[in-house]
Amino acid sequence: MRFMMDDTAVATADYNARHWAFPKPGPARPGSQEHFEMFTELMAATYNPYRPAVLDWPKLEPDALKRITSLPIWDIAVQTENKAGARIEFFSHTVKEKPLRDALVHMAGEERRHRDVLSRLVAAYGIVVKPDEEYALPNDAEWGFLVTGYSECLDSFFAFGLFEMARQSGYFPEALVETFEPVVQEEARHILFFTNFIAWKRATMAWWKRPFFELKVAAVYAYLLWERIGLAKDVDGLEGADANFTVNGSESIAGEMDPAKLIDICLVENDRRMAGYDPRLKRPVTAPTLARLARLFIRPKK
Repeated sequence: MRFMMDDTAVATADYNARHWAFPKPGPARPGSQEHFEMFTELMAATYNPYRPAVLDWPKLEPDALKRITSLPIWDIAVQTENKAGARIEFFSHTVKEKPLRDALVHMAGEERRHRDVLSRLVAAYGIVVKPDEEYALPNDAEWGFLVTGYSECLDSFFAFGLFEMARQSGYFPEALVETFEPVVQEEARHILFFTNFIAWKRATMAWWKRPFFELKVAAVYAYLLWERIGLAKDVDGLEGADANFTVNGSESIAGEMDPAKLIDICLVENDRRMAGYDPRLKRPVTAPTLARLARLFIRPKK
């Protein structure tokens, strides 16, 4: 993590962004006041105050620069962060509880900061991207937030592993990994927050609203599956950006990587990135569970 600031301050900020325990002891059952306070305080309590304007982008050797600039993900990455920030903030306007609304606004700001980081990365390395496109918000604010949240839960699981593979293989130079690392860890915080929001919502929802909400969640998963197999075409203005970012990145970085090894790395990295947060917070389970199930049938290459 490279910044033009004091090393001790950087190390402290990085540690605090990865380790946090809610100060109140005792159980925190989803739906309880303790659980609500815990997950709504997570964003602010673990905030890493890095500033994109002072990120120290390392000078890359010609071969490393060629690998980075040739990745077919940068346009999609910028678009995805733009849309995520817009959807989350849009949803925050529908929320009555002020602590939850504040946490959502904070999260939206971090998504926009990710976009700023990416914009400065492409500028630093001379990567040409398309101008920002105007994004039309969905009619249903909750739908847009659920698409963003569940998409990040699925994609971040694999992104954690791909990022670590790129580090181990040298595809991303160590200095660049160090600079970009805070953004990756912030995604872990975001999906942790989203998972606990869903648990809280289910626990506090009126019984008669539950069937409709579960149908909406099922529809979101169906849309994300449809998107990831390449069939989504300009649905809700998303244009497949959420899926293609991970798909294109994995094809470029992983190449002929052993699928079994990729799954193993993803599982280890997911657990590592979640390990420092209060164990009473619910962890995302869908992507890790599906990965473990798939791993039962995938043998490592010899």
